[in-house]
Amino acid sequence: MIGVVAHDAGGAEIIASHILQKGWDCQYHVDGAAKGVFSRKIGRLESRTLHELIQDCEWLLCGTSFLSDLEWQAIGLAQEKGKKSVAVLDHWTNYRQRFFRKNAGKFPDEVWVGDRWAYDLAKKHLPEVGVKLFPNPYFTEIQREMLHLPAANRSVGGLKVLYVCEPLREDGIALHGDPMHWGYTEEEAVRYFLKNLSKLGPTIEKVILRPHPQEEVGKYDWAPHEFKGPIFCRESGTLIEQIHQSDIVVGCATMAMVVGLIMGKRVVSCIPPGGKAEPLPHPEIEKIEDLELS
Repeated sequence: MIGVVAHDAGGAEIIASHILQKGWDCQYHVDGAAKGVFSRKIGRLESRTLHELIQDCEWLLCGTSFLSDLEWQAIGLAQEKGKKSVAVLDHWTNYRQRFFRKNAGKFPDEVWVGDRWAYDLAKKHLPEVGVKLFPNPYFTEIQREMLHLPAANRSVGGLKVLYVCEPLREDGIALHGDPMHWGYTEEEAVRYFLKNLSKLGPTIEKVILRPHPQEEVGKYDWAPHEFKGPIFCRESGTLIEQIHQSDIVVGCATMAMVVGLIMGKRVVSCIPPGGKAEPLPHPEIEKIEDLELS
């Protein structure tokens, strides 16, 4: 039996998809945004306590998180019990910091990554850990799902833009105890985007601000009041559905932007000037500061 531990949505998407594809026998301890992911993909789960799960499993498969200690604790328990641990890396930045809490590092035996960029980064930043390159099952699932999506509602009136948010303040606090660690907050990133919206095209029909799965639904409700225009913050739909209905996906450095690339969308990064966040390595992603005003 494989013990599965996850807190954040990104890692949970990959792990749940992999389990479904492999048909593995697993038991679980999931929390945070991962609960919704596993419920949607696998169904109702009986959650074991973390200690029981590690005690009974043959090996551990987990995600990573900045805002939670869950996977970090699970890796430590697996080490204590002499169990192999594998962490799935769902992103392309801050690999080493994912395995530290209060200057204490707990590394898995192996990390799994889904592309060559991630492989090279993991080999560079995690020399203590084995690195395995495997086809990202979540991306494969997206490609299959795209075949069954209904036709997008296209309009000749202008562009539909999806802005994918991320909890930068909370991540900075969790990683370094500094809400301004990245040089800006998520609210400042949204303001920078909206101030430069005209760079994306002459006519913008609709802008959707989609909160990250770890953020509250109404976190960005201030934006339509502060900026004039067709800005919406409480639109329904999954990430895949909202990307499908959009022409452009914009964000700072979130995995949702890569999902946009997979779905054939134009993707633009809008890290504010002076921001310290590492940009995603994908060369297709444009930078908003390089665009000319329309």
